Amino acid sequence: MTSETTETTPHEPATTEKAGKQTADETARLRELTGARAVLWDFEGPVCRLFAGRRAREIAAGLVEWLAGRGLDGLLTEEERATSDPQVVLRAVDRRHPGSDLVTELEEHLTQEELRAAATAWPTAYADPLIRTWSAVGARLAVTTGYSSRAVSTYLAGRGLSDCFAPHVHGRTTGPDHLTSDPHRLREVLRALDVDAAGAVLIGSTPQAVSAAGEAGVRFLGHAANEDGERLLRAAGADLVLTSLEPLLRALRDAGSAVNGSASAHRTGRARG
Repeated sequence: MTSETTETTPHEPATTEKAGKQTADETARLRELTGARAVLWDFEGPVCRLFAGRRAREIAAGLVEWLAGRGLDGLLTEEERATSDPQVVLRAVDRRHPGSDLVTELEEHLTQEELRAAATAWPTAYADPLIRTWSAVGARLAVTTGYSSRAVSTYLAGRGLSDCFAPHVHGRTTGPDHLTSDPHRLREVLRALDVDAAGAVLIGSTPQAVSAAGEAGVRFLGHAANEDGERLLRAAGADLVLTSLEPLLRALRDAGSAVNGSASAHRTGRARG
């Protein structure tokens, strides 16, 4: 995954998403996904917009300035110094000084920025009730992200969602496997959940997530904030993409109602018998 950072302005809150119309085939496939034993969530996009209140470009520039203040901005290429993604800066330094104290300091600096951003993050529309409902019906949930697990846990606690995921918040680590959408990381998360790939679905928002899910044998559901994001995901191979989580929540609730109705009818039949 190249980045989990999505720049969002105060005029583009994730909570104003609009549900698109689903075809009969898409509705059936969403219904099928509701039976997943494990649901792996990208954090940025499907759960919230972390940097909605603070532009990611400003955070990236702050990291570059932090390096420059120590005479180390030469570690970055011109393109990396101009990036709007803070994690590009971190990964660049990690590649050149893997496992160093410098990487540890820079990662902590970024973590502190993410912790501050967690207080102003915008929840994605329908994400909270979807998470709670999926957890309530017995699915095992995990976050797998390139952000700090401390920032993710802070956000989840603020939304009252910690119990839905704990202890399965898998955040950034240094090194080549610290990306959300690395198939090795996905397999590690599945082992922690004790669920095989065929029983899981990854809800992701990047082309790299599409690829990683495919390599790991995990079903993929794309979530895009807009039509441009949807085009990127479909171009990467995602064949089921939502611009709103509302149809998925509706499918999950419908599936639960059907199960409850069937169980009720069975109990009534037995009573009559």
